Amino acid sequence: MDFGIGGKWALVCGASKGLGFGCAQALAREGVNVLIVARGLEALQAAAEKIEADPLRPSAASVHLVAADITSVEGREAVFAKRRDFDIVVTNAGGPPPGDFRDWDRADWIKAVDANMLTPIELIRATVDAMAARGYGRIINITSSAVKAPIDILGLSNGARSGLTGFVAGVSRSKLAAQGVTINNLLPGAFDTDRLKAVMSGASKKSGLNIEAVIDARKKTIPAQRFGTAEEFGAICAFLCSQQAGYVNGQNVLADGGAYPGAF
Repeated sequence: MDFGIGGKWALVCGASKGLGFGCAQALAREGVNVLIVARGLEALQAAAEKIEADPLRPSAASVHLVAADITSVEGREAVFAKRRDFDIVVTNAGGPPPGDFRDWDRADWIKAVDANMLTPIELIRATVDAMAARGYGRIINITSSAVKAPIDILGLSNGARSGLTGFVAGVSRSKLAAQGVTINNLLPGAFDTDRLKAVMSGASKKSGLNIEAVIDARKKTIPAQRFGTAEEFGAICAFLCSQQAGYVNGQNVLADGGAYPGAF
């Protein structure tokens, strides 16, 4: 299926590895010009080279990079100095560390909210009006399945991402929707990423079980009996950015192998 987004421009954050990389690669395969952002230059360059070498990427789709901390004002300025207008924006920042809420102080909470709520809002604010003027825009916020089913050791993430979810629920239903701009959240469950490994490590320390046992137990809670891959996550992202997904707006799209037990 042709998603009808070839030639458009996408900003993909946290794209040097994991789910952000999966999204950037999937969009490039659809012919989208991608500007990928992450803090580590070396990892980011390796990611760009991998996307450029992908035989499924049309040669016309260009790959650009900015090594910056997107959660900082300076980082966002560096990105917009490289390119101002985007048709697609994928917001993504590393989740806050797991732990016990008793150990977190105000600075920990402010850092979590800044990265996982306020930064996506700043990126939306900086790009949606130009999208609306052109009559096309797709914003995808990578959040977490914990928004629907909170995990006790991920309190910082639960709180900050839930705030973003509430904001998106309102702004996505503004006049922007009639101007061709959709805003959706993509909620990953257990995907095989460094973030999952960190969470599994935290659970291992808390339970006293070895990490292999923790991983095996987690997989058994998923009807698919496995963790997801960054490539299949990216494919979902690319679809939400497509022309065909123009009537999908203001949604929390859960990708978790069927792990969420609720009907809604």
